[in-house]
Amino acid sequence: MPLSPLDIHNKEFSRGFRGYEEDEVNEFLDQIIKDYEQLIKEKKRLEETLSSRDDRLGHFTNIEETLNKSLIVAQEAANQVIDNADKEAKLIVREAEKDADRILSDSLSKARKIAIEIEDLKRQSKVFRERLRLLVETQMDLIKSDDWQQLMEYEVDATELKSADPVKVEEELNIEKL
Repeated sequence: MPLSPLDIHNKEFSRGFRGYEEDEVNEFLDQIIKDYEQLIKEKKRLEETLSSRDDRLGHFTNIEETLNKSLIVAQEAANQVIDNADKEAKLIVREAEKDADRILSDSLSKARKIAIEIEDLKRQSKVFRERLRLLVETQMDLIKSDDWQQLMEYEVDATELKSADPVKVEEELNIEKL
């Protein structure tokens, strides 16, 4: 067990023949007591400083652990955000592809419908054209016929028609038409 300053102060030495000078020994012991007390105070101060620094080290160690845990949580959160963004992007791409397929399908269907309508209009146009051609040809045949020439050559005296019997004139006109 270490000595205390009080132990040093209370220490008594036995006297011997031709012993040490008592005043010198006492002075020396007083100096040792002072130095020893100073060393004990310094030791105590250093222990307090060490304890304080241990506490601060513990505090910083806790902060470091907390920061490490926070970094891990942040990294996991970032990974989760990235995963969710990837999933959402894939979902958006799938939806866009479905929409594109639907739009393409609708467009093809409309294009087919329009093509059918165009073919139908072409057929109707051909029929109309043929009917018009036949009508025009028929009218041209009528125009070219001799009946027109006969009508132009037919002469009627208007003075005779005024005095004539209307029934008789009608009969004559009917006979000439035939």
